[in-house]
Amino acid sequence: MRFPFSYSILMLAALSVQVPALAQTAAPAPATPQPGQVLASGTVPDDATKASVLARLRELYGAERVVDQIAVGQVTMPANWNTYVQKLMSPDLRQISRGQLKIDGNAVSLRGEVANEALRQRIAGNVTASLNPTYTVDNGLRVPAADQAVLDNTLANRTIEFESGKAALTPAGRAILDEMVAAMLKLKNPKVEIIGHTDNVGLRASNVNLSQARAATVKDYLASHGIAEEQLSASGQGPDRPIASNDSADGRARNRRIEFRMAR
Repeated sequence: MRFPFSYSILMLAALSVQVPALAQTAAPAPATPQPGQVLASGTVPDDATKASVLARLRELYGAERVVDQIAVGQVTMPANWNTYVQKLMSPDLRQISRGQLKIDGNAVSLRGEVANEALRQRIAGNVTASLNPTYTVDNGLRVPAADQAVLDNTLANRTIEFESGKAALTPAGRAILDEMVAAMLKLKNPKVEIIGHTDNVGLRASNVNLSQARAATVKDYLASHGIAEEQLSASGQGPDRPIASNDSADGRARNRRIEFRMAR
């Protein structure tokens, strides 16, 4: 999956919470990066640090794409800060669209869209591994809604049928799951949550157990038809998340369902 490319890099070499770095200098407020641009903004302590940051970004993206809004000011940085910043500006960043990397002293936050859940986890793991324990990482990477739309459109509001009161699939239920397999195989290493739901007839505990068993059946079916088992998780919500009133037969039928959600 490809996205219109834009990125914002915000550099703050400040340790003071009370006096943020941007308030100490006349640094320009960062603009919104345009498609194809990488905007670097914030405040660093010296010209050498600024030059090394810009050189690394230009190496990654090309000099014509990097917009320099970095100011030099009276800020303090942690030990070896520039070394860690260089590690954070890795080729992984090129896999992120519409995002922001923010480095505020030893607090790092990462935002943006990636193609799939496996890539999201890999990038987050690489970021953490590149830093020492004094750094904190806020991982805000996300999988775009387009992948969820593939699952939703394939299911198309249909109900995956099971034998009455059991976790055994009917032929109609298996036919829908065959379509779900084909859709998932088009996605790049999706991680999917399979969530079972029931109506409110009967004991709640029994419904929760039934919803869990049905979700597990769906997981096993998908895994046996080519979807890697480690990409799937199954849970049961019982009657706790209805989408229709349980006061009618039609509403209860709608509530007895399997939900597919891209894992975040």
